[in-house]
Amino acid sequence: MTVRTRFAPSPTGYLHIGGARTALFSWAYAKRHGGHFILRIEDTDVERSTPEAVQAILDGMKWLNLDYDEGPFYQMQRMERYKQVIQQMLDEGTAYRCYMSSEELDAIREAQRERGEKPRYDGRWRPDAGKVLPQLPVGVAPVIRFKNPTEGVVAWKDQVKDYIEFANAELDDFIIARSDGTPTYNFCVVVDDWDMGITHVIRGDDHVNNTPRQINLLRALGATPPHYAHLSMILGDDGQKLSKRHGAVSVTQYDDDGYLPEAVLNYLGRLGWSHGDDEIFNIEQFCEWFDLDHITPSAAQFNTEKLNWLNAHYLKLADDARLAELVRTRLQARGIVVTDAPALADIMALYKGRVANLNTLADEAEVFYIDLQPSQALLSEQLIPEAVPALAELVEELATVEWSAASIGALIKQVIGNHGLKMPKLAMPLRVMLVGQTHTPSVDAVVALFPRELALARIKKHL
Repeated sequence: MTVRTRFAPSPTGYLHIGGARTALFSWAYAKRHGGHFILRIEDTDVERSTPEAVQAILDGMKWLNLDYDEGPFYQMQRMERYKQVIQQMLDEGTAYRCYMSSEELDAIREAQRERGEKPRYDGRWRPDAGKVLPQLPVGVAPVIRFKNPTEGVVAWKDQVKDYIEFANAELDDFIIARSDGTPTYNFCVVVDDWDMGITHVIRGDDHVNNTPRQINLLRALGATPPHYAHLSMILGDDGQKLSKRHGAVSVTQYDDDGYLPEAVLNYLGRLGWSHGDDEIFNIEQFCEWFDLDHITPSAAQFNTEKLNWLNAHYLKLADDARLAELVRTRLQARGIVVTDAPALADIMALYKGRVANLNTLADEAEVFYIDLQPSQALLSEQLIPEAVPALAELVEELATVEWSAASIGALIKQVIGNHGLKMPKLAMPLRVMLVGQTHTPSVDAVVALFPRELALARIKKHL
């Protein structure tokens, strides 16, 4: 059997972190087993589906590098197929037309509630043997209902939640096509999974109640139901249901916030799944290890601090040229012209181990390309009188010294020795004059990043 999984988001909103985890797990399971991963856009909710949301899903998948083997397929482009299957079911007697108006159904449900019963369709248009159906009403467009089994149970061995069982008597004859002929969600999903040969459905546990209906429908069509794995919800840092304030935003927002996709993927891989005590792993290792057995059935809790820690780790490992391009884009968005000197990749090499995200890295790089104006208060605090003669000598010597961090470092040590100063007395004002900060990497390395003329100009400006 070739494993075939799918990710099937509805384009009624953005691809959020929960959907991204579902996509990752489905993708990795197919990769591990040499199977196929299918992307399907479930866009039958015409009123709420938007092209912008579709594009956001595609952009999010692309940013995460979750490539799909087939698709994207759009349900709205498969309407003829759905109508064909509905007619087949009507012909075979596994579906029927129901002429009950919405007002009648509401009245029935209200009466059931008053009697303390579960509100549901009462099956009055179900064509059972020997049953007399009501007289056909005039001018009422019927819906199509699935003729659900009334006896026994529908059960499955869930790959995450173990054995789950529903009594068929608890499931009413749900609508598979509305009165205007458009098919419903549960019906479209079943036909799609059947036609696309899906073997494993990995999705959120908010779909557990849909599963018995879908299994019965698949069996009525003569299809073998896939294996199901229902993932528990993700909670926010505070233990509450994940919302926008926790990170339930578009996946591309993580790009905007300065995260690397490999950090987000690593974090999502550990969100409700484990491989021993391993916390850090690349996507190849994840695909090699991933299974459904080690997905926890309990809710996973989002931890922003851990995500930030992972992102800092991956920034340290990232190629300097790649980081330079990512930061260049951010600087250009701020209206900053990035010149050839200092080389942006060299700045990345020096600063990437000190930050947790790309936006902070851009903040550090920005000062090398703007007309820096350190605050007067900071200058007055650091540029003390006893440091001025030493800085003047340093400027004079910097004009001819070999332009490397090692030579500049030796020169700085020589100058402070000549003036009987401690290193901070010279290094701190030097940092402020060059980059407007008191905390930087080694001051000789910072000086060496600048072109000689620019470094000298910044120091002289404040002397």
